[in-house]
Amino acid sequence: MISEQVYSGLIVLFEVFVLAIALSMDAFAVSIGLGSKKVVNAEKLFLKAAAYFGFFQGFMPILGYYSGKGLSSWIEDYAPWIAFILLLFIGGKMIYESLSEGIEEDIAKVTHRVLLVLAIATSIDAMAAGYAITLLEVDILLACLIIGITTFAFSWIGVNIGEKSGVWLESKAELFGGLVLIAIAFKMLLG
Repeated sequence: MISEQVYSGLIVLFEVFVLAIALSMDAFAVSIGLGSKKVVNAEKLFLKAAAYFGFFQGFMPILGYYSGKGLSSWIEDYAPWIAFILLLFIGGKMIYESLSEGIEEDIAKVTHRVLLVLAIATSIDAMAAGYAITLLEVDILLACLIIGITTFAFSWIGVNIGEKSGVWLESKAELFGGLVLIAIAFKMLLG
């Protein structure tokens, strides 16, 4: 029989993993679009896209987390509402983006600069979600490692899917991620 403390720790890690999956859907969707470009050295693109997206998705929540920690004494009573609004906004934005054209269609060549811009753009949501992590009883570095590794894996898979089958799954991934973030927002609000 596992102790209550271990059980609650496992629940929090599961919540972080679900959050990581939801946050990685933007990078996953963009990776599908990049993979569909039929570049000459696809294996190199798999690794570059996964590394860029994984790093930035793993790093940006730290900024949001420490910003949230710095403000937590002032806004402690409103923290669940703020996390709810942020996650609801991020989820709604992802759903909206799933219904519109992707930026990667305008990209002629996949360079390091393009990957950097896309990685930063897709990880801004992760920075905002970092604030919500302040409400979980989890080490921020462990949470960011989980988010980074999950995004790395989904980006790798996304480029593979895009290379083999095109972009048919791209918008569905963003829609799924948005819905999961909205569900997490309500869970945080309701306790």
